[in-house]
Amino acid sequence: MKNVIITGISGQDGSYMVDYLLENTDYNIFGAVRRLSKPNYSNFSNHLDNKRFKVVTIDLSDSQSIDNVVREVNPDYFINFAAQSFVGSSWQIPEQTFDTGAMGVLRCLEAVRKHSPKCRFYNAGSSEEFGDVKYVPQDEKHSLSPRSPYGAAKCAARHITKVYRESYGLFAIQGYLFNHESPRRGEEFVTRKITKGVARIFKAIKNEQPFEPISLGNIDAKRDWSHAIDFVDGVWKMVNQEKPNEYVLSSNETHTIREFIELAFKEVGIEGFWHGQGTNEEFSISTEYAIKNEVNSSVLVKIDPKFFRPAEVELLLGDSSKARRELGWSPKWSFHQLVKDMVISDLNQT
Repeated sequence: MKNVIITGISGQDGSYMVDYLLENTDYNIFGAVRRLSKPNYSNFSNHLDNKRFKVVTIDLSDSQSIDNVVREVNPDYFINFAAQSFVGSSWQIPEQTFDTGAMGVLRCLEAVRKHSPKCRFYNAGSSEEFGDVKYVPQDEKHSLSPRSPYGAAKCAARHITKVYRESYGLFAIQGYLFNHESPRRGEEFVTRKITKGVARIFKAIKNEQPFEPISLGNIDAKRDWSHAIDFVDGVWKMVNQEKPNEYVLSSNETHTIREFIELAFKEVGIEGFWHGQGTNEEFSISTEYAIKNEVNSSVLVKIDPKFFRPAEVELLLGDSSKARRELGWSPKWSFHQLVKDMVISDLNQT
């Protein structure tokens, strides 16, 4: 029976990959978490009694912890989803971002090279690597031009992965993953911030209570959003190809954050409209809805300059035709279904 190490299982992608492999394979899954005083097991607690699933400790900043696990497990696959993954925070903690996102990948590759050279290694790349885009849509041939410490760290990881692949003959790849969300997305991410805020406001209106608006930054940034469930399927197909090759995973559609906001509120039946300009722009409850539901508070979303990035990536739109053609992969979730899934989940949690 084969062994799989998956890092970052406390987060969105890692936990969905655990779900996927336990359901679709008979492999042993070694899910890696950092050593914390209060570890978060919520995204995989339902698997703790599964005999094929074991929690192990890996810290990407500590090469010894990686070495110990790789040597003990002797993995057939090593799938790395661990990193400081919030782009906005990468300007505040650039050193930590680079240590986990770039040096951490190097440490993983070195452990694989020394102890399990036949292991298939995958590292999660990002559309943020494209940054200052030169053409639309972006495919695997697009140049790397990051505009954040996060994007730069992912670019460095891509280069060192290529070096190890070509120098040591490792099966080592890094996909180009465009934006992918889910109910398990961290609350600091804009999509989850929106859906959690929508759920909070909806319940406040229902209970005739006042509410604070959702504060956001650049609502006109365009992103290519998919559901994370679709992407773990793509990653598994990517890492099981005959020869190491890298692919873009994307929906091939782009939507603004503004569209995401409007759709999320529509899911709970709240009607709104935009007014004002620039940092004074707001999304408010329509007069008709306010009268009908006797709502006093009116502003649903406001713009706060503190949430603007020092350098913004205005447009990301992927071209995943290569993955669709060679891997037989395609996303099953639509943008509308993604937003609905996240809103419903937060309604049930808030």
